[in-house]
Amino acid sequence: MLRETTMHGQYGRITLDMLLGAVVFGIVGAAIGYYFGTAASIAIATAVGLTFGFLIGLLGGRRFFISIVCGALLGGGLAGLVSGTAAVPLGAASGGAVGGFLGVQMGMLVEIWQQSRQAQPAKSAPSNIENPQ
Repeated sequence: MLRETTMHGQYGRITLDMLLGAVVFGIVGAAIGYYFGTAASIAIATAVGLTFGFLIGLLGGRRFFISIVCGALLGGGLAGLVSGTAAVPLGAASGGAVGGFLGVQMGMLVEIWQQSRQAQPAKSAPSNIENPQ
């Protein structure tokens, strides 16, 4: 019977990936909800972000979360330098989205590269059939 397990092999345990995902996506959700201008929109967007982050963490998306954090920091910093402090939340939210997209694409490329390196057979010594003497 197939069961879902965590990285420690115990069913039902909350992992660091789940918590990291909930925090990262919760903050991104709050930043997006901030632009709607009401407390309810912030609360709803944060709740949706927490839920999605927890579920993606359940699937083990640590590299994905790190790419989102890096994108949010770079996007917020760049928006702050270019447009001032009022644009920092928008730049962070946009940078997080772009960082997540690039993180997924880079992860796929790294996996393809690793698979291609493993798929190459080692060259064997020639046999007597191939090289008659």
